[in-house]
Amino acid sequence: MGAIGEPLVWLVLQIIDIYIWVVIIGIILSWLVAFNVVNTTNRFVYTVGDITHRLTEPALKPLRNMLPNLNGIDLSPMALILGLIFLQKIVVNVYNSIL
Repeated sequence: MGAIGEPLVWLVLQIIDIYIWVVIIGIILSWLVAFNVVNTTNRFVYTVGDITHRLTEPALKPLRNMLPNLNGIDLSPMALILGLIFLQKIVVNVYNSIL
């Protein structure tokens, strides 16, 4: 499993890292739009926002339904990032236990 396992684990961990960054970019962009720092009429801003929304919404929507409503404070991205970091640790531990 060493010849295929190590690169496969590396790939899975990199995909999770990239997804974490997509979530972070979506959070920052939503703050910038909310505080009128950037405007969604700008085509680039709209495209980045649309891509991050499409990539993160399937994971964030179920979390929003489970987490309590805190009057405008959305904790679902934080819960998702913590869950992804937890998943990374599980992948590493499972791979190390197989070796």
